[in-house]
Amino acid sequence: MTASFPQYGVCMKTPKRIVPLVEDGVVDEVLRQLMSGKEATVYVVRCGKDIRCAKVYKEVAKRSFKQAVEYQEGRKGRNSRRQRAMEKRSKYGRKQQEEAWHNAEVDALYKLERAGVRVPQPFGCFDGVLLMELVTSEEGEVAPRLNDVVLTREQALEDHAVMMGYVIKMLCAGLVHGDLSEFNVLVDDYGPVIIDLPQAVDAAANNHAKSMLERDVNNMTAYYGFYAPELLTSRYAEEMWALYESGDLHPESELTGLFEDDEAEADVDAVLMEIQAAMKEEEERLARIQTANEPEV
Repeated sequence: MTASFPQYGVCMKTPKRIVPLVEDGVVDEVLRQLMSGKEATVYVVRCGKDIRCAKVYKEVAKRSFKQAVEYQEGRKGRNSRRQRAMEKRSKYGRKQQEEAWHNAEVDALYKLERAGVRVPQPFGCFDGVLLMELVTSEEGEVAPRLNDVVLTREQALEDHAVMMGYVIKMLCAGLVHGDLSEFNVLVDDYGPVIIDLPQAVDAAANNHAKSMLERDVNNMTAYYGFYAPELLTSRYAEEMWALYESGDLHPESELTGLFEDDEAEADVDAVLMEIQAAMKEEEERLARIQTANEPEV
């Protein structure tokens, strides 16, 4: 007997990309479309007695995410043939790059779940369709996005601290979200849940990681700061990155939100003198070598 889920309405026609999952018995039926964004369309689906969501990634030509190259910097293919094809942008390479984009979110979800970051539980990616937990309230209603939630000052301060803790755990796990904002955070009965991670970058291998982290943190601080203005003068991003670079950041690090710029200016004249001295020393060394190699008359 099929379970009834009246809060999700009447079942809809199965989207083409989800048909193989239905045929393979991974998904039983599609209940409704949940949302459609720049990267994917998300559906509420039934898998046996469980209600989950299926994230169907849009084809690259239909995506509006313009900075894919910037986000993919530092990512490596799973084998050298795939990596070479991706670099050459061949048809096979583009297909592999799309798979890598999809798999990046699955890998990030598993990694962050292990790191103690609240993210939807993943159940696998099947040919461009990511099956994962549907985040809901205790009553079974779909959890709203942060931008749809009204907060008190106390809630804003508490949830901001939670989010900073999650960003620290992500960074300690080697990842930066790269597109974190009030639109990529859900709020259930237990607090914020981070979503949308296909663009997550390797903190050590991507040259844009620092600026992306700063944008992520500043986005969240600005949003929570609307309800708790005292947050607007904090400098969590700079404090966090400085600890990360020095090797002093750990998952349980407690931040202060305070950071002082290094006001010690470089002595340009001294640097130039050192360069000139090194150049002169090198010229003298080369001259000695040339003299030693000249034939005796």
